[in-house]
Amino acid sequence: MKNLALSVLDLAPVDSRRDTTEALRYTTELAQRAESFGYQRFWVAEHHNMPAIASSTPAVLIAHLAASTSTIRLGSGGVMLPNHAPLVVAEQFGTLASLHPGRIDLGIGRAPGTDQRTALALRRTVDGLSAEDFPNELADLIGMLAGDPQRLAAVPTPELLPQVWLLGSSGFSAQLAGLLGLPFSFAHHFSAANTEPALELYHRSFRPSQWLDEPHTMIAVNVTCADTDQRAEELARPGWISFLRLRTGRPIPLPTVAEAAAHQFSESELAFVEERRAGQAIGSPATVDAQLTELVQRTGVDELMVTSQIYDIADRVRSYELVARLTDPVAVG
Repeated sequence: MKNLALSVLDLAPVDSRRDTTEALRYTTELAQRAESFGYQRFWVAEHHNMPAIASSTPAVLIAHLAASTSTIRLGSGGVMLPNHAPLVVAEQFGTLASLHPGRIDLGIGRAPGTDQRTALALRRTVDGLSAEDFPNELADLIGMLAGDPQRLAAVPTPELLPQVWLLGSSGFSAQLAGLLGLPFSFAHHFSAANTEPALELYHRSFRPSQWLDEPHTMIAVNVTCADTDQRAEELARPGWISFLRLRTGRPIPLPTVAEAAAHQFSESELAFVEERRAGQAIGSPATVDAQLTELVQRTGVDELMVTSQIYDIADRVRSYELVARLTDPVAVG
C-alpha cells in the first residue's frame, strides 16, 4: 500500500434516524478530516429516490465541500449523464472549476443511478433514458467543456478544466474510456468479479489523447477498518443489510450496529452477503493492509478510492484515519 494515491468515495449515508441534514453535515466533516489525513480526492455519488443516500445533487454538494476545504480535490463519483442535458453538466462543472481552479474532478457514469420511474422524472422523456446515446452525449459534454468549435461552449469557461474520468462497472465503459484516452475508475465495491476483465479491456483499448499519454486507473473498494478484526466485522454488518435491502427493492436507511447484530440472515441472504464480502476489505489495520495490498498488486491500479457504509460518524472517521496510515501521501494532478 506504500506510495499509492488514496481517495474517498462518500454516499452521504442516511442512518436510521432518517436525518438527511445530519448526513450532509457528516459528509462535510468527513471531507475535512479526509483532507487532514492526506487523501487526494473526495468524490460524492449521484443517487435518486434512495432513503439511505443523501447525495442526489453532486454539483451542489461539491460546491459546499470545496468551500469547506482548501486542498483536497472534489469530484463526482459520478454524475449519471443519462439524467442530464450535457450542457447543464458542462456549465455546472465549468462553474465549479472556475471557482476552485485545479481542484475539481468530473467523474461520469452511464447508469441512471435510480429506478426507471425516477429516471423518467429527471429527463422527462423516454428517449433520454437510452444508454445507447451515452457516447454521443459524453462527446458533447467534453467538447463543451474543452471549447470544441463544433459545439456550444459552456460558460463559465475555466482556465483549468475539470479532470474528466469515465466510471463504470462493465466492459462497455472500460473500452470507451480507453478509446477516448480518459482515466478510468471501476466500481469494484459492487462489481468485484468484473474488475480485472474491465481493467484489462481498458488497457488493451487505450489510445493516447489530449488528456492522457498513458492509461490511468482507479478502483473503488468498500473498506471497514477498526482497531480489531471483530470490531470491523460488527461495523460492516449494517452496510450489508442496507445493500441487501436495496438489491431486493426494499431500500432502508442504514441500521444501527445493534439492529444489524440482531438481524437473522436467511440462507439466501447469507449467500448474498458472502458474495458481497469478496470485494471488500474488512478488519484491523494489519488485515486491511494485507487485503488492499493484494488487491492493488493483482489489479495494477494507479489509485485506490475507499468507500464505507459505517453507521456512526466517529467510527467512519476512525476507519478512514486507520486506512490513511497504511500509505504514504502521493501527489496527484
